[in-house]
Amino acid sequence: MENDKSVPTLYEWAGKMPAFEKLTDAFYKKVFADPLLYPVFKNMSPEHAKHVAHFVGEVFGGDKLYTQTDKGSHYEMVSKHVSKHLTETHRKRWMELILETADETGLPDDPEFRSAFVGYLEWGTRIAVINSNVEAANMNPGEPMPRWGWGETGGPYQS
Repeated sequence: MENDKSVPTLYEWAGKMPAFEKLTDAFYKKVFADPLLYPVFKNMSPEHAKHVAHFVGEVFGGDKLYTQTDKGSHYEMVSKHVSKHLTETHRKRWMELILETADETGLPDDPEFRSAFVGYLEWGTRIAVINSNVEAANMNPGEPMPRWGWGETGGPYQS
C-alpha cells in the first residue's frame, strides 16, 4: 500500500507542513502553560516547535526539512532526550496535550489516520522516555530517519 501513488502519505493526508506547524505551535504553547511539562521544556529554543513539525512531517512522508534544512537526524533527535529523566507521567501528559491539540487544530480524525498518528506518537514517546534515562544514545549516528505510514511498526523495539 505504501508504494501505491493513489494512497496519500500521512503527511499529505494531514495537510502537509502547514498542518504540522499549526499543531506544534499550539501544542508547545500548552506545554509552556503546563506545570508538569514546563520544567522539561523551559529552555527549549524558539525554533523547537518548527523543528518538531519538520521532524514529524518528514517521518510521515513529507519533505526532508528536518534532515536537510534543519540539519538534523534521527540520532540527533534521540540524543536530545538523553539524561532528561522523563517519566511515564511526563509521557502520558505529553500525549494527552498533543492529542487534544490535534483535535483543536483540525488534524484529520478519521480512524485510519488517527491510528497511524497515535501509533507513531506512542512509539516515539516511549523511545524518548527510554533514552531520557541513559547517559548516551545507544544507536548508530548514521541511522536513517524513521518512516511511518498507514501500516504496522514492523516488529518489537530493540535498542
